[in-house]
Amino acid sequence: NRLEQDLASARDERNRLLHALGDAFLLVDADTDIRFANDAARSLFGNRELLNRPVREAFLDPRLADTVIRCLETGEPVQSRVVFSQQTSPRGDLENRGFNAWIIDAAKLACPSGDSATIRVIIRDVTTEHQIEQVRKDFVANASHELRTPLAIINGYLENLLDDGMVEDPEMARRFLSIMRKHSDRISRIVEDMLVISRLESGEANALKVEPFKFRSCINDILERLESMVRNQQAEVSVTMPDPTLVMQGDRFYWTQVLFNLVENALKQNPYPGLKVGIGCEPAGDDIRIWVSDNGVGIPSADLPHIFRRFFRVEKHHSQQEIKGTGLGLSIVKRAIEAHGGTIGVTSVPGSETKFLITVPKVCPVTQPD
Repeated sequence: NRLEQDLASARDERNRLLHALGDAFLLVDADTDIRFANDAARSLFGNRELLNRPVREAFLDPRLADTVIRCLETGEPVQSRVVFSQQTSPRGDLENRGFNAWIIDAAKLACPSGDSATIRVIIRDVTTEHQIEQVRKDFVANASHELRTPLAIINGYLENLLDDGMVEDPEMARRFLSIMRKHSDRISRIVEDMLVISRLESGEANALKVEPFKFRSCINDILERLESMVRNQQAEVSVTMPDPTLVMQGDRFYWTQVLFNLVENALKQNPYPGLKVGIGCEPAGDDIRIWVSDNGVGIPSADLPHIFRRFFRVEKHHSQQEIKGTGLGLSIVKRAIEAHGGTIGVTSVPGSETKFLITVPKVCPVTQPD
């Protein structure tokens, strides 16, 4: 009796430890039936019943079961990464994130009798890590593409200039150099934008240079920088500020970037005469509300959820020319605002109004690191 009590006590202690694990832990017998599943496993599979069910039936997705069965057949440890789309999630319900990524690790446990095999299975949810890796891969691929295009153009014109007799007209040479300068500036802008967004996403945003400044001064700066673009497009920019002396707390550099990117984006998306752009700022309780609107072609509803993604480009309207840019402007806008504790949203009625609305605390919550 004492031995049985000790065994029962040891078994209970083992189960408590296994249930305390953050990763899903299961034991599968030689018939592929699940004999043990900890609390994390039940949670991972949407609290469905797992015990005494074959892995093919319990796991729903054959890729998970195949890992366990392969381990049973070979006796060797097997590990695999499985990515599930929203429609095939083994949780048994739809996932808001669009996909899940799990790592499943199966290995044979040593059995003293040697008569049967027991497989221990550990499943870890690595969705966040997978998302980060995908973002990194997409960033590198898109950045390479964005840099390759202007470099190829510059190299093409350089070859013409270096080819004796190809460019004898000084006016043509100046035109070539002007085009090369334009694409060189584009490369500089891409690199600058990548550095800005890298700082914002790396945690350096916690060291923003927070100080009081007049918001109207930011507006004046960006209007001066965009003056020639506004004039050439015969656009009109109006400013609505009930209190022109309104003082904000935050990093003036990033707020200038936010306004510049939003207004420049409106102008680039609508390069034809008659565009009206509105910039506004007003107190709203403990917050400050800022907006940038335009009466241009608008943003298709299908694109609205994605416009703050890096390198995302809105589907071109049939009346638009190819829109040039780094593809990082709106990503910088969103991350700079979030670094200040604010939020940004967008609404669009094509052909009527597109409006970016920012809400930010009057007192910036960002603190300087010790």
